[in-house]
Amino acid sequence: MLTRVLEQVACGLFCFVVCAGIANAGKIGVSPVRVTLSDGQKIGSLSVRNDGTEPVTMQMEVLSWSQAEGKDILTPSRDLLANPPIFTIPAGSSQLIRAGLRRAPDAQRELTYRVILQELPPPPNPDFMGTRMLMRISLPVFVLPEVAAKPVLRWQATRTPQGALKISLSNNGNAHIQIKNFKLSLLESAQPWVTLETSDYVLAGQSRDWIVLANPENPAPPPGATLQLFAQTDAGDIEAEVIIAP
Repeated sequence: MLTRVLEQVACGLFCFVVCAGIANAGKIGVSPVRVTLSDGQKIGSLSVRNDGTEPVTMQMEVLSWSQAEGKDILTPSRDLLANPPIFTIPAGSSQLIRAGLRRAPDAQRELTYRVILQELPPPPNPDFMGTRMLMRISLPVFVLPEVAAKPVLRWQATRTPQGALKISLSNNGNAHIQIKNFKLSLLESAQPWVTLETSDYVLAGQSRDWIVLANPENPAPPPGATLQLFAQTDAGDIEAEVIIAP
């Protein structure tokens, strides 16, 4: 079986949650899981629900979101105003939060941010024994440019010195793309050679690589072979032919 190399990062006692539809970190649910703003829509809202049995206090932080060499870079920003910055949700209740744009959209390129919801520790309980997990939820915020926004994608495939296959995606457009999963098939083959499940963003002007490991029973196709790529994205399904570089 082909497997994908996954990077797992230890986050201490924090749980990092990013998913589609409704973000749910156990007792806390957030809907929607992304906000899109523009010059005509400068305020967006989110609903945070506490399905647990105890009140939960959370703190919000707004960060500018960029990428370099396939890695996310988050830095504090005052471009967005999120309210309320700190709130407590009683058990079984919800809290409406709003994110407002404090600057003009960029003329040519989509702006990207993340709203971080961080659970604060409850008052100390001398009778409590054990480890408490504090939730940390990261939600993307996109600000549309003044011109039409769309990703422009360029796929590449190369063999690594170890015999694995590297799939690279460059986004040369002015808006992000989220690759939810994709599969690769040899040209005119009815069966996919590999299926990768992912949920990676590639921001405007950035790129990302995926490494696919092969085993002797199912080796990576040779240089010059053509792969048929099918991917599900937040911009719709896409197909492309990718030739493995010599």
